[in-house]
Amino acid sequence: MKKVFHKIASIVMAFVVLLSTMSFTVNSHFCGDMLVGTSYFVKAESCGMDMKQETKSEDCSVMKKNCCQDVASVVEGQDTLKITSLDQLSFNQQVFIASFYYSYINLFEGIHNKVIPFKDYTPPLVIKDIHVLDEVYLI
Repeated sequence: MKKVFHKIASIVMAFVVLLSTMSFTVNSHFCGDMLVGTSYFVKAESCGMDMKQETKSEDCSVMKKNCCQDVASVVEGQDTLKITSLDQLSFNQQVFIASFYYSYINLFEGIHNKVIPFKDYTPPLVIKDIHVLDEVYLI
């Protein structure tokens, strides 16, 4: 049970580190004040009412304001993880960690299974009562 709990806890912690360092973008398309589409990895689909930019003519230039708007929200991941290595430790610290680890692991010895050498053999058949034959009575 303890091993299963440790495995589950390590998987959960790995996912926490993965999700906290991952960054992604949320794209949203608004038509007026109404949200039309949302997308997480690609550009959001438009509603089809996007206005094309008209070419300016020399005689008249009339521009209408576009009612559609694209909004991109960026969720930044954590970039401040500290990666430590054994290269930054002195030799004495490395020796201490190695000896502590070795002595700590050897504290816990597994429980050996009790070996029963005659487990696979059947008991002999009792034909006569040996206590009565030897006249040994337990009081």
